[in-house]
Amino acid sequence: MLEQLQELEAKALEALQGVGTTEALEAWRIRYLGRKGELTVILRGLGSLPDAERPAAGREANRVKTALEQAFEQKAAALEQQEMARQLSEERIDVTLPGRPVEPGHLHISTRTLREIYAIFAEMGFQVYESPEVETDVYNFQLLNIPPYHPARDMWSTLHTTREGVLLRTHTSPGQIHAMREYYPQPIRIILPGKCYRYEQVTARHESMFFQVEGLAVGKHVTMADLKGVLTHFARKMFGAERKVRFRCSYFPFTEPSAEVDMDCIICGGQGCRVCKNTGWVEILGSGMVHPQVLRNGGYDPEVYSGFAFGMGPERIAMLKHGIDDIRYFFANDLRFLRQFA
Repeated sequence: MLEQLQELEAKALEALQGVGTTEALEAWRIRYLGRKGELTVILRGLGSLPDAERPAAGREANRVKTALEQAFEQKAAALEQQEMARQLSEERIDVTLPGRPVEPGHLHISTRTLREIYAIFAEMGFQVYESPEVETDVYNFQLLNIPPYHPARDMWSTLHTTREGVLLRTHTSPGQIHAMREYYPQPIRIILPGKCYRYEQVTARHESMFFQVEGLAVGKHVTMADLKGVLTHFARKMFGAERKVRFRCSYFPFTEPSAEVDMDCIICGGQGCRVCKNTGWVEILGSGMVHPQVLRNGGYDPEVYSGFAFGMGPERIAMLKHGIDDIRYFFANDLRFLRQFA
């Protein structure tokens, strides 16, 4: 067996000299060192040797195996160096060539819609007011006429934090209190854009994070007629001068009276289709006169001051304006969708 092992070693090392690729090297390993390789076959015969010959044969087998494994590793390292040298010589970069042009970016569809909204309300004298995205329960609910355990809280699926009484705002309405307490006793005419968060199942019409634009006007002679005029003007500037607008009675805890604002369907022109559920009308925002208690919480005397408020979702506005049927497209980062609005 000693001669057999030495012959195998010589034959394997000679064959290794002719290996020139990693594929051929792997084939060599399998032939000589694999589980069914020639060396393994010899090693299996050690048990049949006489007891006196077995120790010497075992030592020689281990030596041959170690020698072949070391030769294999050295050859693998040499082939790796050769491959690297080949790549460096064949795949050189010509640094004198002009670089690839960088594609210019563009505004996200949500940002474009927000800017359109800003511009329309700026023409009517509204300023942008920013408020925190992380709020307290007091500002998000209680000061908006929604005390603890009030059934209206079910209208907002709230994301609470680990700190008691602190949450991610469910709407931009808390900004009304911040603004009133900052501006009192001056009149107010502002819009409050920003992100809102709700613990909702994501569907084609609902997202757990979305933009909202709140509007607030407070003064000594603010009426429902002012609210209707402002929102009608907005709808016609955003969707076209021919648009029809209607106000439906609704309920919001922080406004009284409250109204939903509908517009004749931009898809079918009011004739009835799948988008408007064959009613001819689509809801675009909610509104109402600021509740006296909310005015009082903001520092304004409701016997002297009055105001109106409204809220809309820019993504919903964009969906109507551009015929988008799934709100999830806005935040999926799919360039095929976003580039349509470049």
